[in-house]
Amino acid sequence: MNHTEDKRESSENLFQHELEEFCKQSFKEPQEGELLKGRIVKVTGDSVIVDIGYKSEGIVPLEEFTTRNGEQNIEIGQEISVLLEKWEDDLGYIVLSKRKADQIEVWDDIVKLYEEGRDVEGTIIKRVKGGFHVDIKGIVAFLPFSQFDLKPPKSPDSLVNQTFNFRIIKYTKKKNNINVIVSRRVILEEERERLRRETLAKIHEGAVLEGTVKNITDYGAFIDLGGVDGLVHLSDLSWGKVRHPGDVVKLGERIKVKVLKYDPESQKISLGLKQTKPDPWQAAKDKYPPGTKIKGRVTNITDYGAFVEVEEGLEGLVHISEMSWTKIKHPSEKLKVGQEVTVMVLHIDPPNKKLSLGLKQVEPNPWEELTKRYEKGSRIKGVVKNITDFGVFVGVEGGVDGLIHISDISWKKIKHPSEVFTPGQEIEAVVLNIDKESKRFSLSTKLLEKNPWELVDERYKPGMIVDGRVSGIADFGAFVEIEEGLEGLVHISELTRGKKKGLPVGVGDRVRVEILNVNPEEKKIGLSIREIFDKEADSEAESDDK
Repeated sequence: MNHTEDKRESSENLFQHELEEFCKQSFKEPQEGELLKGRIVKVTGDSVIVDIGYKSEGIVPLEEFTTRNGEQNIEIGQEISVLLEKWEDDLGYIVLSKRKADQIEVWDDIVKLYEEGRDVEGTIIKRVKGGFHVDIKGIVAFLPFSQFDLKPPKSPDSLVNQTFNFRIIKYTKKKNNINVIVSRRVILEEERERLRRETLAKIHEGAVLEGTVKNITDYGAFIDLGGVDGLVHLSDLSWGKVRHPGDVVKLGERIKVKVLKYDPESQKISLGLKQTKPDPWQAAKDKYPPGTKIKGRVTNITDYGAFVEVEEGLEGLVHISEMSWTKIKHPSEKLKVGQEVTVMVLHIDPPNKKLSLGLKQVEPNPWEELTKRYEKGSRIKGVVKNITDFGVFVGVEGGVDGLIHISDISWKKIKHPSEVFTPGQEIEAVVLNIDKESKRFSLSTKLLEKNPWELVDERYKPGMIVDGRVSGIADFGAFVEIEEGLEGLVHISELTRGKKKGLPVGVGDRVRVEILNVNPEEKKIGLSIREIFDKEADSEAESDDK
């Protein structure tokens, strides 16, 4: 065999060897766990049939083509990547997985994101024990509750289907199983630290910053300035009185505060909210001169008056004497806490932060109205409110009470006003006097009756004998009513006869009396029973002599 034949034989052997190797590579049997390319050929009830170029077709569970929204995107002839999980099932099909193939394809991205510490967007798809499942590029990652936020979530279920940025903090890959753990908290911590450094660079005494109310206690409110917390003490929340910080600020509220004190070493920051607003007392004198009518809110009631806030930090006192034109026993009769009222500025003293207010000054003065409407001698109607030993109080207009003194109730003598009046009784009276300065209103009901003393000296003359009724007994004599409302006195000296010490008379007895004297000015009538008796005895003696 010559050289040319040897060369030809060598080339044929090489070609045969390469052909055999090609066939082995082209038709070698795929291994379980291997990624393959396939083409969708059919969709059955719960599976998708995929041709992977082998003697048997493979099946992929239909659910692996279903998105979280329940949508399916399957096209016959579509080329997809699959993972060979098992060579043959009970029906002779090759078991394939699209989902695991997708995970393997993004595995390099996951590793790169982890190594570079970059954030990746993900969607929380399910709440599970201890945390959530999160879809990261098609891979289901685990998010522990503790890694979602700086604080554990209050309503975990409300986070499902929400999208956030996450950081891959751990991953493992065993065979075809990929486990990824993500965190959102590390991102927030880094952001907080960045904000903290920026905030500390801006903090100095006098700086005005914006922050979020983070926590509220009995003594103040903590404000997150951006990674750094400061305290607004109760006394620095408002220029006005504050019972609790929660009355001024709310959790999560964005507010502006002023740095009052800053200690770089301890990083303690004292803040002020009221210091971001002007002190209301500085402009109060020009804004509220005496005589100004303003609206306010009742903040507190005491025995001596009520405090009214006319604007934040500006509070005045309505003394009980300035609440009503009529007398009241307690401020609570007129006002209540939280009530909106209109008041008048009576006096203002900004240096001492004192503001005197009046409530009655914005209301009509009933005493002025009464003076205008009722002259002395005019009649007025009212209701009996109170009965005392010395008279009767009658409620008239505008809350004013008038007094009918016991001496002005009737021309007749009465022992107690209750003999004539009862509480709640509607009556008519005559105006005697209105003193608006001392707030006294005097009334009379006896002036509604005929005055029995009028022309009394013309009706009764000394020596007249009249019938009467004993209306009262005293140590010095007996009172006898000779007509309604008209009484005279039988002195004790006019009750004796001869050796007798007195006559047996009692209240209610009918008697005959003699008029001794009449004094209309002093409203006195002198009477005698003895004179009648003596005259009757003399007449009887004269009849016996005859």
